[in-house]
This record gives sequence, structure tokens and C-alpha cells, in this order.
Amino acid sequence: MTDQNRPPIIPGPPGRPAGKTPACETGTAERLALNRTGSFEWDLDAGTMDIDEAGLLVFGVDPASYDGRPEVLAERLEPGERIRLGVATDDALKDGDSSYSVHFRIALDDGRDQWTHVQGRILRSEGGKARRVIGLVRDATAEVTHSAFVLELEKRHQRQTDIVERTTSALSRAVTVDDVTAALTGPGGLARLGADGLALGLLDNAALNVIAVSGESLEAIDELGSGRLDPKLPLADTVLSGRPRFVSSLAALTRRYPMLEPYVGRMKFQAAAYLPLVAQARSLGGLALFYRERTAFNPDERILCLGLAAIVAQSLQRATLFDEEREFATGLQSAMLPRRIHDIEGGEIAVRYHAAWSGRQVGGDWYDVIALPKDRFGIVVGDVQGHDTHAAAIMGQLRIALRAYAAEGHPPSTVLARASRFLAELDTDRFATCTYAQVDLGTGTVRVVRAGHFGPLIRHMDGRVGSPQVRGGMPLGISTDFGDEEYPETRLDLVPGETLVLYTDGLVEEPGADIDAGVRTLITEVSAGPAGAEALADHLSDRLWERWGSGDDVALLVLRRSPDPGSPRAPRLHQYVHQADPEGLSEARTIVRQALTDWAMAELADDAELVTGELLVNVLLHTEGGAVLTLEVLPEPVRRVRLSVQDRSSAWPRRRSPGETATSGRGLLLLDAVATRWGIEPRGEGKAVWCEIGPAAPPTSPPIHRSVAEPLKDDPCRGPGAGGRRQQ
Repeated sequence: MTDQNRPPIIPGPPGRPAGKTPACETGTAERLALNRTGSFEWDLDAGTMDIDEAGLLVFGVDPASYDGRPEVLAERLEPGERIRLGVATDDALKDGDSSYSVHFRIALDDGRDQWTHVQGRILRSEGGKARRVIGLVRDATAEVTHSAFVLELEKRHQRQTDIVERTTSALSRAVTVDDVTAALTGPGGLARLGADGLALGLLDNAALNVIAVSGESLEAIDELGSGRLDPKLPLADTVLSGRPRFVSSLAALTRRYPMLEPYVGRMKFQAAAYLPLVAQARSLGGLALFYRERTAFNPDERILCLGLAAIVAQSLQRATLFDEEREFATGLQSAMLPRRIHDIEGGEIAVRYHAAWSGRQVGGDWYDVIALPKDRFGIVVGDVQGHDTHAAAIMGQLRIALRAYAAEGHPPSTVLARASRFLAELDTDRFATCTYAQVDLGTGTVRVVRAGHFGPLIRHMDGRVGSPQVRGGMPLGISTDFGDEEYPETRLDLVPGETLVLYTDGLVEEPGADIDAGVRTLITEVSAGPAGAEALADHLSDRLWERWGSGDDVALLVLRRSPDPGSPRAPRLHQYVHQADPEGLSEARTIVRQALTDWAMAELADDAELVTGELLVNVLLHTEGGAVLTLEVLPEPVRRVRLSVQDRSSAWPRRRSPGETATSGRGLLLLDAVATRWGIEPRGEGKAVWCEIGPAAPPTSPPIHRSVAEPLKDDPCRGPGAGGRRQQ
């Protein structure tokens, strides 16, 4: 279709000659102008358009000058509108449509823009070819203008609805007062409110505390700060009067509140809404919303601000009640835990308790440190089933009972058996898990029992973390119900500088993940954390309790035996080698070599490493427990190395004469050949085999070391394998 026969407008009644108007449509120009609706008929084959006088007036064309060409009408349109009209018409003609409708603008001679509506019906031949278009053309300015107003009104209402919905959604997830302030001032908070700044103040007796400020250039709010309710300040005045105040200019604000005049020049806002926060007839505080471009508040906008204030007030009331209830519950549980942990000789203890933040209720996690006779003490970490005040109450009773049984001097297995019986007799449906240990830091002995709970972790001096195999029994309460109160005891050795960690499941439970993964993460953090007990407890709390989302209570106890570094001239190290640790022997040999290298005694490393392997293999093969390796430097009278391996067996090694094909029995022969001096000493429940490696003692030194540790070679009771010295 060429530009010459492209229709600029729309169809009208058929069968009317161009330029002719039926008698029924004749009348004055004034009547036609008022009607502003005309008809047309467009002959596509001839390229002419017959349009009545009313239609020509809609286009602003003088009827006397119109020659029937559509181009005359199209020239009245701006180029952009002309193209848009042509595209809409062409698409309808080519796509086989039976009608079309389009709005476009016409620039009138008086400078006004008129919205024009063309609606046409397309008449086609039997083959589907478009032949004629008939239709109506009318002035739609009033209709479009009204429609635009309605659309703008609907758009404004939708925007206000969106503000209310977004704010309600964000605050519905707020549990605490901190959550409410975070929702208002955090990312997207101001956008949700449709404001450019805000200040939130809460009543506290006779004072108004501004707890949240957001937005640029609100330093004035911070500088004015919190204090007594002063009616000379707008937010306090709003709270006192209980009436909202809408300020359309900063000048109006300073006229009413001259006290703000020194600060207003630094504020980039033009308008503000000061709103009281009232919930259930109780005044909670005030909310101020600031706007950069607004100069007035229409009725709808005022209603919106008041609605937002009501939503915030309800959220704050709910959050305040939650905080008060939670403070009471956590205070109750804290009162049931030890107020302070006394200092212990030979080590340090750090404890941490964190209440869950997933709800109003608290759990039954607890810790305790119990003084025992003979400079020993008991440590316990446990968890009562459930997360409510009933669980906390049971925890308090169980903790006191377990403390009493331990203080009576019972062994650990008996303590837990009696605690289980006590819990069963409470006639409650709750059970409890715990790990209890008696500790003697003088010897490093730790006697551990556990009831359905995690075993302890031990961090060694070199940073490795072990998880000893501690046998366990059933949870407290359940074991009594099933008639199985067996709690087997496991003995561990805590050498100087090592750390014992007890914990509850809240420290290792990650939502949606296997608990073993949480334990592995805990082991990694224990290894990477600082050495001190307090610092390590803080490290674990920060890295794990907050990481898992704080969904459960956490009780944590960290015990560290004081390190024994010796002096600069006589350094010392200790290492525990567990019997079930396949890598322990290799690591011990490596540690000995590295230590001697660090101490500038590398020339003794080969002999010391060889002896370390022989002594440890003897313990691990022929006893039922692990071994404690001690390496130290003896500075006087000559600088030698003393190496000691302690075990729990009372059987002393004996010198043998192995045959050529024997696979064992050469350990003491090797020790006698390599060491300058060696011997055996009784150590509590076991013994220690020691040796010294290095230069021989000066001639003035006694040739034989006589002690219980090294008997005379002609002692008939001990035999030749009890001790000896290297011949020089």
C-alpha cells in the first residue's frame, strides 16, 4: 500500500458521496463543534476519504477546503503520531482484521493538544482483500484526560498499597525490638516506607530514647539525642500530645520549633511527618518520616503515614513483650547456672552459655564445675530434653543432684547412675544427656563417663585435635527405666598445655546438614583457635554459635592444663599418644626431632628419635592404654636431653637375650647402647621409663645413679633389666 492511499484516520458510514452531508446531519458549526463526533468512509481502491463536517472539525480542517484526499487529514498530525496511526491501520488491513481502534494526538491551531479517537470497520472482498473502511472519528480529550487522572489515582493508590504491604511483610518477621529497627533502617527499609529518612524514639518512663536514625543529613537527630520529653522538640511534642504533625517546609518547622533552627540548615529534607506510636491505648513513642521533594500531604498521604505508624506501633508492642518474656526466661535459667567459676590450680577453665533466639522459650543445657577432695574437681556439660521453662526447671534440679553425688566422693560411673535414678524418680517424661569427668591436674588424669552425649575433644600442644573413644551409656532417666545404669569409665591423660573441650549439640548442629559435619567443623575451629581457655571459648562462640543461626541453646566448657615450657635453658614438652591413634607414633618422632632442632641440639635428634620409637612401641604393644611422652633439657652439670615415656601398666620391662631369629626383646639392649643413663620409676598407677642422651657427666659425678628409678645391677629382686648406664 502506497503513502498516497494510506488512511490517516478511520471508517464512517458507507454509501455517502465525498463532501456530502446528509440532511439529518446538517446544522450549525456550533452544534457540530459541541458534538465533536463525525463519520467517514474510506475507499481504499480509489484512495479517497469521504468525511462529514463534524469529522473535519475534529481534525481542525475547514470543510470548504477539503478535497477528499486522506493526506490532507494526515498532515494535521505530528510526524510521530502520523507514523503511529499509519502503522496501526496498516497492521489491521494486512492481518485480516475486521476492525481497528486507535488514539492519537492532534495539535490544534490554538496551541492545545487534542486526543482523537478513530474506530473503523474494514470491508473486504470474497478473496479477503480490504476494499473500504467505514467508521467514526471523535474528540476524546475529556475522556482521555479523565482516564489519565483515574490511572494516576489508581497508580498512587497502588503505590500506597505496596508501601503498606512491604512494610507489613518486613515487620511480620521481626521478633525483637532490634529486629524492628533493623527492618526499618536496614537495606531497603526507607524504600519500603516511601520515605527518604526516619527517626524512631521509644518511651522509657519520662524519657524519649531515639533508638534508630536512617537517612542522610540527620545528624541533628543524633546531636539532640535522647532525654526527657521536651515539647520544644517536634518528636517529643507529638508523643506528648498524641497528635500527628505534618510539616510541609523546614521554615514552618523552625517557626513552630525554634530550637531546631541551628540544625535545619544542614538537613536536606523539605517535608516531615511526626507520628505518635500508640498500641492498645498505650503510647510507645514516636516515628518521624522525612521527605526530600514533597511539599504537601494530601488526605491520602496523611492516612498512609498514620497507617504506617500503626503497623510500626503494633510490631514494637509485640517485640517489647517478647523481649520482656525472654529476659525473664533467660534470667531464670541463668540463676540456675553457677554464678562464677573458681580458679583452679594448674590450669584454667572457661565456660559459655548462649540461649537460643528462635523463640520465647529456653532450653535445658547446663555446665558445672564441682570441687572434689584431694585437689581434684569434676566438670560436666549436659542437656535436658526440650526447649521450655519445664526443661530449664528439670535442669536446675538435676544439676544440683549431680553436684551432690559428685561431692560425696563417688566414682564417675556411680555419679551418673545415681543422677539417672534421680531423674527417673522425678516422674517426668524428660530425659537428659551429659558428659561428666573427674580431673586431677597434678597428674593429668581425666576419668570420663558419658550418658548419650558427645565425648570430649582434646587439643594437643602442636594444635592437633583428637576425639578419644569414650565408652558411653544410655541417657539419664532412660537408663533407669530400662534397668541399665552402666556407665563405663574411660581414663584420659591431659598433658601440660593440652586442652579439653566439652559441648552440647547446639554448637555443632547446622540446619539442614549432618551433625558429623558440624563436629568436623568444630574440630577445625578448636585446632585453629587461640591457646588460652577464655580466648578459645570466645572463638568457638563467635565462629559456630552465631554461624548456625543461634537456633538452639549452647553450653560450652574449655579446660586447659597449664603448659610446662621449662626455662629458656631447660625447655620441656609433653605429648600424649593414644593407643588407637595410628599416626601418633610417627607424629611423636617428628615432634622430638623438631624440638631438638629448635633447641639447637640437632646432633642428638637421631638417637632421641630412635629411642622414642622403641619406648612408645613397647607401651602401645604390651599395655592396654596410651603413653605420655616427655622431652626436656637438663642444663646441669652438662646439657643433655631427658626423654620419658609414662604408661599405666605396673609391669616393668625386663632385659632379655634374644636369639638371632627373635623378632623382639632388643629394646632395652638398644636403650642401653644409645642412652647415657636410663631407668624406671613408679608413677601412681603405672611407671615411667626414662633415659638421658648426650655427653657423659663430669668425672666428679657419681658413676651410678642410685634411686628407686635405677636399682643396683646386683639387686637380686630387680634383676639386670631394671636399669643401667652407658659405659664411657
